[in-house]
Amino acid sequence: MQLASGTIVDGKVVVEGLSLPEGTVVTVIARGDDAAVKLPPAQETELLDALDEADREEGISADELFARLSRYG
Repeated sequence: MQLASGTIVDGKVVVEGLSLPEGTVVTVIARGDDAAVKLPPAQETELLDALDEADREEGISADELFARLSRYG
């Protein structure tokens, strides 16, 4: 799993500095308030707890983050 930022150009996502093979499946999360994200209560609680932890300047390593994210596919 990799994390990268990109821009929409001519209706396509363009990610600079990252080479992905043709056909790679990606997930795009767009910034903005246009659409609300609905989470199940347990995931919302987990997210709010994580935000509180970040505000306290605690955290985990990038390796741990990617390990946890990999559980979700």
